[in-house]
Amino acid sequence: MSDAARTRTVENRSSSIDLSKRDLTLDIARVFCVLLVVAIHLMMVGVGVDGQGNLVAQSPNDSPLGSQPWFAGVTWAGQIMPLFFVVGGFAAITAWRSMVRRGGTPADYVRNRVLRLAQPALPLFIFYVVVIGGAQLLGVDPALLDLAVQGAASPLWFLAAYTLCQALVPFMVGWHTRAPRATLLVLLAGAIVVDALRYGTGIQEIGLANLFFVWLLVQQIGFWYADGWFAARTWWQLALIAVVAWATLVPMTFIGPYSFDMLTNLNPPTLPLVALAVAQACVLRLLKPALSKLMNTHAARAVVFVVGTRLMTIYLWHLPIILIITGLSLLIPGAAPEPGSAAWWLSRPVLYVVVLAGVFGLSFLVGRWEAPREVTATPPTSVVAVAAILSFIPSFLVMEFFMDFTLAVIGSVLLAVSVLMLGRWKARQPAPILRP
Repeated sequence: MSDAARTRTVENRSSSIDLSKRDLTLDIARVFCVLLVVAIHLMMVGVGVDGQGNLVAQSPNDSPLGSQPWFAGVTWAGQIMPLFFVVGGFAAITAWRSMVRRGGTPADYVRNRVLRLAQPALPLFIFYVVVIGGAQLLGVDPALLDLAVQGAASPLWFLAAYTLCQALVPFMVGWHTRAPRATLLVLLAGAIVVDALRYGTGIQEIGLANLFFVWLLVQQIGFWYADGWFAARTWWQLALIAVVAWATLVPMTFIGPYSFDMLTNLNPPTLPLVALAVAQACVLRLLKPALSKLMNTHAARAVVFVVGTRLMTIYLWHLPIILIITGLSLLIPGAAPEPGSAAWWLSRPVLYVVVLAGVFGLSFLVGRWEAPREVTATPPTSVVAVAAILSFIPSFLVMEFFMDFTLAVIGSVLLAVSVLMLGRWKARQPAPILRP
């Protein structure tokens, strides 16, 4: 079989779904995580008109949700990004092992996964180039533009962390296979050391190293979930582990240096996220019987299919859509109540449905960038590695320096190059046999 034929076989088979062998409870968990993120962000966009007719635009920390006294405590359950990385780890090791059985290589896996992250991000960065550039030409207030763009682009940190984790799956699975416990201990020790140096020196940039240690450690927990470790525990053991994991947050936040607000502990990632990941993995396993029954219904499968096939589109585009709809509502008298008012809170459920409908409609335009594509032969490993790095840089820069016109242009160029490097690659043809 030629390289091109082998690669097409690997890609085509890996994109097919065998529901008889698929854990659908992981799919519904992933959908739940993204839909909850949309709801939280919707309640953190504090834009409206006050009683005097003045525009009110609040930062996320001053938003109606962020300013609630109970909000920080709710984040102990509502910060569900660790669960997303646990589920991602389960999916990653399962896909990797399946690909290896079919003759795939590390380059095949990384190329496929990076494309699925870089492709949906490219049109979003181009969108920001157009929007920011157009707003600047129209003379929009720079402070208001920065507030809107930086808030809308804030979820892009996920692409940096997830691209890093996915690119290292072949290595991390090998390490997990050889020494699963040692892998966890090394990553945990690294996370502790990084946090100690960060808080001990006051140099916040040191915490960026935990993009590696914390998120890879959480991904490894997903590996253990896939290997059946959590399934082998009794219900009371899982409940006890979850309670202990959550209990460790008490000394870490009341005595240690960590914030009581788990959203604050997200970037750079910190040790409390690992405790949340363990607790959430236990809860997910405890809920599996109920979730399995739910996923046996046609309605639940339909929702998971509709949302699940658009997850990246929903995640990447929901905040721009929220801001666009909010901006349009400012043009309609009474449609944009003052943030924090009773009318504002009552408008959230309606706006949630409108936002999801808007993203669903947008998915027919940009969703094709999310769909797996038929590709040719996998490029050399060095090309795949460079492309993965190029796809990591844009979201990392946004995470560090916030979105602006320059970063939007840089991100568009780097992502376009990455997609081109990975997308079309001619298989090497065998050298012709020269006959005398």
